[in-house]
Amino acid sequence: MLVGRALAFLALTWSAYRSLAIPTIAECSLSCSQGFTCRSRVNRNMFNSFCRQPPTSMSRSVLETLTLSTAMKCPPHDDCSLLLRVNASLTLHESLRGLEACSTSLDTQEAQCQSVRVRRASRQLQVGRQLQVHFDCFEVSVAQSLYVTLRTVPHFCGVQLDQQYHVEDCRDEDVRRNMPNCFAGKLSYWVDHSRKVVRVQLPEAPGGPDYYLRLCLKWFTCEDAGAAVRVTASRVSRSVSLPYSQELPCLCLEGWSATPDAVRIQTCPFEDDTEILWDAISYHPGSRALSWEPACPVNGHVNLCWRPGPGAHCLKLEHSGQPAHGRVRYPLVDPQPQLCLKFSTSLGFRVRCPFEKLLFPAWKMTTQPAPSPGHLRVAFFSPSPASFQVCLCHQGKTWPPACHRVLRAMPLPPASVSQGDRTEDPAVAFVDIPRDDACAPSTCIQGWRTDVHFSAPQQLCNLQCAATQGAAA
Repeated sequence: MLVGRALAFLALTWSAYRSLAIPTIAECSLSCSQGFTCRSRVNRNMFNSFCRQPPTSMSRSVLETLTLSTAMKCPPHDDCSLLLRVNASLTLHESLRGLEACSTSLDTQEAQCQSVRVRRASRQLQVGRQLQVHFDCFEVSVAQSLYVTLRTVPHFCGVQLDQQYHVEDCRDEDVRRNMPNCFAGKLSYWVDHSRKVVRVQLPEAPGGPDYYLRLCLKWFTCEDAGAAVRVTASRVSRSVSLPYSQELPCLCLEGWSATPDAVRIQTCPFEDDTEILWDAISYHPGSRALSWEPACPVNGHVNLCWRPGPGAHCLKLEHSGQPAHGRVRYPLVDPQPQLCLKFSTSLGFRVRCPFEKLLFPAWKMTTQPAPSPGHLRVAFFSPSPASFQVCLCHQGKTWPPACHRVLRAMPLPPASVSQGDRTEDPAVAFVDIPRDDACAPSTCIQGWRTDVHFSAPQQLCNLQCAATQGAAA
């Protein structure tokens, strides 16, 4: 029983596979359903045809179906060509003489139309019957995008069918094997990383057309990343070396035949080398702006985040999300070692911390005894003027700790603070917190700058309140 089902499945699979093959025809043709006598006419100007109001006795749905497919014509001793096959049907009305199909190239806007007329004697006998028409004389090219319109003859306003169609490209086996424009897809290459060149080997093609090769950066279109090289059919060496400056995932090799409207084939040797995209980060100390600009198109989002400690998850900063479609810029950023960028894209998740190599943070938060009894002082030390806030947090089962009770740090004149033997910068701000609150179990203190748009907190947890000062976690 299982064997029978398997054989039936294989038979269906093979049948479906064969039905996907592009049929080959000897000549383009026209055929109509039995009982109708038809003739065709080519008209390449579809824009001079004005529509008229349909008679009340005619339904606007007289055009019933429009199906499109591709056929291939391969004359002996000549190159193959592709044709668009149109199958249409309509219910014949006494006011109709036939139908017309028009194909417009979305790239060049070039249009071609073919009309099918039913002879008068045949038309009068078949009113009310369904007319089925098949014709395949529209010349198309590999990978062409078309807009096909089917309408009545004469053209009645609002009575038409429209469909967009994409002709098979060189990835289709039949097209790749028979169309000369797909020859460029047969090139082979290898990368010489030490010399930064892509070496391309074209197969021998006696008497064939010349070919172009180039490297390009693939955005919406492929932008030049070097001069195109023309390889003549008579060239002795079919090997070409194309130099590059960076191994980018969107740096692609493009090849095409030196014939009109040739299909361009692209392959990207470094498409898996995406790590370089996340390193395109720069910081401008004067404006304190942090920016990222990928060299290749990326889809996703970018957030600023901060790490409470070494190896910890990077926690997103509020209101820092931006789409990663192009250049991303964050103004007035506090350059702390724990501040990072988190990329969430179709290529996965990446975290980059541009300031982690700083030997010392831009500012520091510590604790010390407060002048008021029963209080703990949180002091902020900074080489330049800055404003700060403090938040008490409670460590629960989730991370980060849930924070509440935000306190603003008060500016403190340096002369009013006794530094003792301290050699670091004087405190610029402080806040006094009741010792019972600050020293309670599972409590953390977070502090961050408020005179910038984006600041990563520093955090002190599980304070030893008997000590005179703590260290940032």
